[in-house]
Amino acid sequence: MYVPDYQRNVNFEEIKQFLKEHSFGILVTYSKGRSHATHIPLELEQNEQGQNVLTGHIAKANPQWKQFSSEEEVLCIFNGANAYISSSWYKEEEVPTWNYIAVHVYGKLSVLSEEEVMASLHRLVDTYEKSSKKPVSLKNMSERILKQVKGVVGFQIEITDIQARYKLSQNREQDHAKIISELEELDDEGSRAIAKEMKKSR
Repeated sequence: MYVPDYQRNVNFEEIKQFLKEHSFGILVTYSKGRSHATHIPLELEQNEQGQNVLTGHIAKANPQWKQFSSEEEVLCIFNGANAYISSSWYKEEEVPTWNYIAVHVYGKLSVLSEEEVMASLHRLVDTYEKSSKKPVSLKNMSERILKQVKGVVGFQIEITDIQARYKLSQNREQDHAKIISELEELDDEGSRAIAKEMKKSR
């Protein structure tokens, strides 16, 4: 991903928080002259060695897993808020643009054992069921349901590189107040979220 220096975020604690809040990503692999992508939750965790990893799973019916290789680097894409920025909000004439936050994570993938997959699924369900009115747990599900784990391929990605682009009008400091004000007046979640991020970055 092209990231100008002034838009590059190298604060790993902030990036980790972003990945936890926007964990539904895209796993991209490349094989036989073609890219393949799957939209899935990718959870940021630490392995037994204390290294930061991404953990996920895909259906065995999805042929992408057959191309998994520990030798090839994979790419995981995570998108945050985004918003259209009108140049009518600038003090000087300029073209409109788009503000957004995106993080690309590169790494080496290894396939998990069935036991490791089950453990990761327990963690995944427990994490997202916390906010449910009637939380479910894999611990209480029947053997028939739990056998469905045989229909997925779990994996872990050891992170080798992270590119984080926070495009928040950093080159238009003189227009920040106006841009934020206009975004906050718009009735959409993305615009308000970008306004909040712009405030944080000032």
